[in-house]
Amino acid sequence: MAIHRLDLYDDDRRVDAKTRRVADAFRKVLEALELDLTDPNLAGTHLRVARAYHELFAGLRSEEPRLRTFPNREGYSAMVTLLDIPFYSLCAHHFLPFFGAAHLAYIPRERIVGLSKLARAVEHYARRPQIQERMTEQIVGLLRDRLAPVGAMVVVQARHLCMEMRGVGKTGVLTTTSAIFGAFDDDKVRQEFLSLLPRQSSG
Repeated sequence: MAIHRLDLYDDDRRVDAKTRRVADAFRKVLEALELDLTDPNLAGTHLRVARAYHELFAGLRSEEPRLRTFPNREGYSAMVTLLDIPFYSLCAHHFLPFFGAAHLAYIPRERIVGLSKLARAVEHYARRPQIQERMTEQIVGLLRDRLAPVGAMVVVQARHLCMEMRGVGKTGVLTTTSAIFGAFDDDKVRQEFLSLLPRQSSG
């Protein structure tokens, strides 16, 4: 028995103007690829893709996260780390996914930050057409500007499907980027953080 979902995905009443423009443009891509748009599996695909982009690029519509901070009354001066924050993004060069984990560390001064806000910051910068290097710098810049810590460091490790599905076709290769500020310029401090990172495998 065939299940038809056209009424779910092709209902103009539930599609805003921007999503409709994206859907119409993607339909032209499907036509340019000379795909059979009468195939039931492709019916509504242009709208599904447009809705997916609306979700995947939510970071373009949201304001930069406000890091809720608290007075560092205890005078805590050691490193604070948040490891293995998962993220998914799309490569700005090929619009193919890259995904992995971000690892953050900072040394507080007068203020400390709610840790869930750091995870939201990663999500904010990932949800847009992105390149890993820029995303890494954006996250450390947010920590620097909003928290004014003694130092901060961000390491991002990710797999890129633009490299795995096309081009060299090397599966499972990890790309690692890092950005540092302040006290993390010191090799001893930097190595302390790096020693905490979970072991990664490209296999």
